[in-house]
Amino acid sequence: MSSPFRTTRRTYSVVVCVYTEDRWEDILAAVASVRQQSLPALETLLVVDHNPALLSRLSATFTGRGDEEVRVLANAGPRGLSAGRNTGIAAARGEIVAFLDDDAVAERDWLRYLDEGYDDPRVMAVGGRTQPAWASGRRPGWFPEEFDWVVGCTYRGLPPGRVRVRNVLGGNASFRRTAFDAAGGFATGIGRDGDRRPLGCEETELCIRLARALPQAVLLIDDRAVIHHKVPTAREGFGYFRTRTYAEGLSKALVARSVGSGKGLESERRYTTRVLPAGVVRGLRDALLGRAGGAGRAGAIIAGVATAAAGYALAHVRTRSGVAFSHGPIAAYAKRPDGEAESLSSTAPESDAAQDAEPVVEPNAGPGAEPAPAAGGGPR
Repeated sequence: MSSPFRTTRRTYSVVVCVYTEDRWEDILAAVASVRQQSLPALETLLVVDHNPALLSRLSATFTGRGDEEVRVLANAGPRGLSAGRNTGIAAARGEIVAFLDDDAVAERDWLRYLDEGYDDPRVMAVGGRTQPAWASGRRPGWFPEEFDWVVGCTYRGLPPGRVRVRNVLGGNASFRRTAFDAAGGFATGIGRDGDRRPLGCEETELCIRLARALPQAVLLIDDRAVIHHKVPTAREGFGYFRTRTYAEGLSKALVARSVGSGKGLESERRYTTRVLPAGVVRGLRDALLGRAGGAGRAGAIIAGVATAAAGYALAHVRTRSGVAFSHGPIAAYAKRPDGEAESLSSTAPESDAAQDAEPVVEPNAGPGAEPAPAAGGGPR
């Protein structure tokens, strides 16, 4: 019986950005899942975000043993997920650069299904489906599937199958290397910074920028390309839900200022006017039928919309006009012959707006996709 997958010569570099030794076992599991792919990756790049102890430990574990499949790199830019990804892109040798979260594991055919999308030369990015792996063993009864983006997972409202989208979701995504040559890298001044601030939307901004640079570009999500994303107990509570939705509003305000509210919020309009009202009705119906969690899910949807709107409004008021964050060429993250990274200060300086926006984050990112109506959409 012939294989359902085509023989391919495309090569893949898988970038895993890491920042804490607390996720040591998760990091090893992520690397192991890449090694077990039915379509082998050319390499796995572990990019360490300004953590010398973790950098040393990973280097000893992989590089020190002569493991040529895994390379360990220090983030060559400012602290944060965006610069870490850019560092990985700059070092990647593969034709396609794929991204996997450090607390996720990919199913065996993850890369093969991503790869199928690139048979069309217009396709510049392909993402997959991210399923939550709840630390408690099951979804909290009140947690609505429409808000699974809160924990970095695929949410209810995205259509099934392989569909064209506005943007892929960063923890389970791939891009042609040439996409970054055309559009630049992920923007700094937005996105994750370890555990300090649960912002997001850096992939949304990049994908919109990519579509502007290459108007004929096609971006896809294929729900057969599955990863399982760990959701720790601390993120199963309503406190994190509230903080994350609030931060999503902050992030969306920055994106809207950068690319305009038309592109920055087009998917969110569909999500908030169609997907979420249906979720509220479903929850209330379940409550009337005596099904556990129905009222809680309806209430959580309403609360999530309210806190995201509050974050958006506050960031909109506090940030100044103009580009809210910055991006530059991937070459800025490449190493010089002496082994040191190029200085980023002159290439991609942080904007005043990004600096002004940060203090509005509470001390203690969402869905998105759709150049075509069928693609659905939400907060990322």
